[in-house]
Amino acid sequence: MLCHIFRRSESLQQVMPSFIFIQNLNRAIENPPRIKFCDSFACRLRGLMFRDHLSLDDGLVLVISRDSRADSSIHMFFVPFDLAVFWINNDNEVVDKVIARSWRPAYFPARAARYTLEIHPERFNDYQIGDKVAFKDV
Repeated sequence: MLCHIFRRSESLQQVMPSFIFIQNLNRAIENPPRIKFCDSFACRLRGLMFRDHLSLDDGLVLVISRDSRADSSIHMFFVPFDLAVFWINNDNEVVDKVIARSWRPAYFPARAARYTLEIHPERFNDYQIGDKVAFKDV
């Protein structure tokens, strides 16, 4: 498997496949979830809304074009389950994390982020603020 650590000059659409693993470079994660890479407006808009559940091995990473607090915010309307949410900046560092409760209006990261990782809440300890990550092909 080829490991991708993004650089500012790389195009996301040219680099990433539809599904990835997000490797924690600070600590090993047993059985990492298979994450859907979501970089289109339609995919980000839909997110995990209207799904009836999220398995432990499933997740979504919402991708925007630059680090931002406002643009990387999420809402939990029409998401009937809680999520572990991690915000990752352009330097591939986890900058914030939260358990997002279903049907809450909005969550904003404490610091600007480019990637918003949404996974099962039981995986909340897989990543810590300050951890470096790498995006890896499935």
